[in-house]
Formats: sequence, structure tokens, C-alpha cells
Amino acid sequence: MTTEHTRLVAALRELRTRTGLSLAALAEQTLYSKSSWERYLNGKSLPPRQAVRELCRLANEPDGRPLALWEIAESHWSGRAVTPASAPPKDEATRPNPQESPPPVGTGWRQLGGTRLLVVLASAYTVIVGGVAILLFLLLPDSEAQETEPVPSSVPFSFAPQCHGTACEGRDPMRLICGIDPDTLASYRTTTGAHIELRHSRKCGASWARVWGTEIGDRVDVTAGGPTHGVRIRNKDDAATFVYTEMTEVRSGSTVRACFRPAPADGERECVKAHVGEAATTARPPSPQ
Repeated sequence: MTTEHTRLVAALRELRTRTGLSLAALAEQTLYSKSSWERYLNGKSLPPRQAVRELCRLANEPDGRPLALWEIAESHWSGRAVTPASAPPKDEATRPNPQESPPPVGTGWRQLGGTRLLVVLASAYTVIVGGVAILLFLLLPDSEAQETEPVPSSVPFSFAPQCHGTACEGRDPMRLICGIDPDTLASYRTTTGAHIELRHSRKCGASWARVWGTEIGDRVDVTAGGPTHGVRIRNKDDAATFVYTEMTEVRSGSTVRACFRPAPADGERECVKAHVGEAATTARPPSPQ
């Protein structure tokens, strides 16, 4: 897979985890088969644009960011983003390709009758296909053949979160199933173009922040009056997808606050806050705080 395709697959797997649906359940709720979803989520083929939109719908996720990743991946997959190779020199273009010349009619070829030649070719084909099949089996542990085995990313939709309240403090919202169908308390766009959302899980009694559209070195911190948890954008892969802070415990009426610090040393901090239990808000860059 290309880097662009890898980023798309990571985003799709994250969305699938948040839905809590198995491949069979995805097939039941979309226009795409179980085997198709297996290929899309393992990077074996590029999903159609509509499949990405369907997965966003099931995950209750705006489709803008995943579709942008799909468009980038599709341009590389289709070759539109690749510069065409320059034409070979005129003398090379007209020169016959040695590989296209017929094999010399030597003693070895005369000794091989038609039937014997077919047997040899069939045997070679069997060895090659068998070797490839074994290699794929060893290198693709997420293949459809293992779909019947229980895996963490194939939990049922009603699977209970694995923490609540203080037990969630400082822990990963996605790994502990708190990221399935969360509320968005507030959305905010920074002056640098980064997007921040304050997320809240009522089942987990915890909130966190997620950010995208960032630059390497950016940082986001979140707190609800207790410990502060932050995440820094470490590399280009972080900058190309969603990044989450750890969770902080909240109760009804708690004030959750996230602050963004851009990478440049002279960049000013920008913060957004929301109260648990109130309607979500969307903000554009106010004066830095």
C-alpha cells in the first residue's frame, strides 16, 4: 500500500471500531458485502467513495475528513497523482525487445513434446500459486478466514465500555470502547486551520479532545478541573489523521476545556470550553486565550 492508502485504511479501521460492527453486520447495513469490507479494511483494495460515506454514517462521523483522505489515496491508486515516465530515446523505442523474441529452437525444446510441456507448465503454475497462497495466509492475519475468531475490533454494538468515571482517567477512549457514539460538546477551528472537538461519553462518564488538520509539533491539552491530559503531533502520520487525548472524568455540569498550542514558539494558545449536559457549540477562532 502507498502511504496515502495506509492513512485511509487507518481511518476506516478506526471508524469501524467505533461502530462496533462485525464485517457481517457491516454487510447487512450497507450495499457492500462482507468480503468487500474485508478487502477495504485490510488495504487489499480501495473502497468506493460511497462505502466511505456509509461507514461514516454508521459511526456517526462527519464524512469530510475521511473523504479527503479517500480522494488523496484514490489519486495515487489510479495513477493520476504519478508523473508519467518520460518516453525512451528514439533508438531505444524502435529497438526490438529481446524478451519478445521467440525462444531459440534448441535441442531442449525439440525433446519436449506438447503434452510434456503442458505438464511442466502446469506444475510450475501450481507451485507458484501455492507459494503465494501460503505467503498471503502468513502475512495477512486479518483476512476473512479469521473473521469467525473473536477479535477486539469486532465487538457487538451494545458491548459495554470498559471503564467509568475515575477508572477512565488518563486512558485511551478508543481502546476502552468509550469512543462509540460519543457526544460532541463543542467544535472549534484554530487560526492555523486545525480542528478541535470536545467529545463526551455518557456511558463512560468521561470526556476527551480530538484534533485533526494539524502540523507536526502542535499540541492539545484537555482538563475538567482535575488532571490535564495532552497529546502532541509527533509526525506526518499524526498530522494526516485524527489524534486523541486521554480521557478525563466528568459529571453532569462539569466544565471541559481544551487548549491548542501551535508548533511555532511564538504561536499563541487558543482554548475552547463546554459544559457537560448543554447543547453542542461550534466556534471559529476568537481572540487567543
